[in-house]
Amino acid sequence: MKIGLNMHLWSTHITSEHFGAIEELKAIGYDGVEVFLASPERASYDELGAFAKSIDMEVNGCLGVGPDQDPISEDPKVRQAALDKLKEAIDNIHAAGGKNICGPFHSAFANFSRNAPQQFEYERSAEVLRAAGEHAAQAGITLTPESLNRFECYLCNTMAQLRHLVDLVDHPNVRGMFDSHHANVEEKSFTQAIETIAPVMAHVHISENDRGTPGEGHIPFDEIFSAVAKTGYDGYYTIEAFSRDDVDFANAINVWRDYNPRMDICRNGYQFVKEMHAKHKV
Repeated sequence: MKIGLNMHLWSTHITSEHFGAIEELKAIGYDGVEVFLASPERASYDELGAFAKSIDMEVNGCLGVGPDQDPISEDPKVRQAALDKLKEAIDNIHAAGGKNICGPFHSAFANFSRNAPQQFEYERSAEVLRAAGEHAAQAGITLTPESLNRFECYLCNTMAQLRHLVDLVDHPNVRGMFDSHHANVEEKSFTQAIETIAPVMAHVHISENDRGTPGEGHIPFDEIFSAVAKTGYDGYYTIEAFSRDDVDFANAINVWRDYNPRMDICRNGYQFVKEMHAKHKV
């Protein structure tokens, strides 16, 4: 088991100015950080990877796509743009030494058809993800698409929908992930949701209902950690919390306030995840 932190608490574009913060996270005990892969600039990932390696930290990636890079678009050119963006992200996280890319890249963020998800949309997404999985396999990287709540996407809101998509992709480098925040909105049972995604689960986000410090809200983390432990999962538990520091990103995801002081989230969240994992370890 490893504990990570998503760097969205600082910015969507991590550069050398954030290396001091990563050193602080290392001192707290974190095993790795998760960085957004929107920037196409390879040099910044090379630099990040070299720095992370020098302090024995790991780097994972996360990615979302917009309507011009939508894997479920009816326009083949837009679907190709989605594949190109995924390949670029794979190359960049490889440059940073990472092994995983998570996020809602199965479809465009906050882009709604005003219909329920259609089977042909799952099939379009699967075709793009399968091709991306082939590219990821060459670099030893796993793609873990993420279900989001109904206000942020419509193709995959639940673990059952995500499992359906991953099964359609049918590629060993395309798995799935569980996120406690989105599950809190969409699932009827945390345990059942985790059991559904368990056979393909390769990443976990620990995120409180208000996106603040894990353990200080109302999500039943005892149930979640117990259910995850019973699956035999031994990968990253990555804390995902948000702030207003990156204003453009905060506005895009409707984050209108800071939920807890940033370093309180980092320190208290780490200790909470460590204690919960130890408590429920099978």
